[in-house]
Amino acid sequence: MEGSTTLVAAFLGLIEGLTEFIPVSSTGHLLLAGHFLGFESAGRTFEVVIQLGAVLAILTIYASRLWAVFRDAPHDPRARRFILSVLVAFLPAVVIGVLAHDFIKTVLFETPMLIAIMLIVGGFILLVVDRIAPEPHHEDAMELPLGMALKIGFIQCLAMIPGTSRSGATIVGALMLGASKRAAAEFSFFLSMPTMAGAFAYDLYKNRDVLDASAMGEIAIGFIMAFISAVLVVKWLLDYVSKHGYALFGWWRIVVGGVALAALLAGF
Repeated sequence: MEGSTTLVAAFLGLIEGLTEFIPVSSTGHLLLAGHFLGFESAGRTFEVVIQLGAVLAILTIYASRLWAVFRDAPHDPRARRFILSVLVAFLPAVVIGVLAHDFIKTVLFETPMLIAIMLIVGGFILLVVDRIAPEPHHEDAMELPLGMALKIGFIQCLAMIPGTSRSGATIVGALMLGASKRAAAEFSFFLSMPTMAGAFAYDLYKNRDVLDASAMGEIAIGFIMAFISAVLVVKWLLDYVSKHGYALFGWWRIVVGGVALAALLAGF
């Protein structure tokens, strides 16, 4: 593998880990960075598969809590209800993701202008929601009603448009449905595990014929960088949003999307 490719893969892995769990669209950032750096993976598999590094970061951080939930599930209704709420929220992504997979990967992932515009639009939405979200009446991510979880699951599907942000969609949806800022972020973390693991497995299956040794090397490097940076972000994020909200990430989206849009219009 050439040194420059190694550095680009490491840089993109760093971007994935830093942006996966904050509402700024990790996929949007990856695709725009890849566009401007001239990086393109076979079947766009790199951009999806390295997200597994971020999933493992969440699993590492929440390992003891998740173990307690599954250990207690046979005799604890609260634990069973939490597991069911995550599965219910995950279900819409399974159905819509499978049906729309080819269109998402061959059309939406290949439209940098759309990504930049969605970053900007999502930034303004995040700024507005951060101000007008109703008074929260759900403080615990493990106790969201099943109906609310299903609604969040459908809202998550908006993130299949790159630039929207999976975490951004789920957090905005949860806030508007009455979750606290911390509970919204934490439920987004939990929902990311089956969603991203499922996307990883399905994308790997769909693109099994186009992967080669060099692609696996790039993915491994991106995976490791995504894992390390995601661990740092997750540990910081909950305390930050509890105190300061999501306005910073709204402005971040607007600036990144604006710069990318200007560059694209200039012919880069």
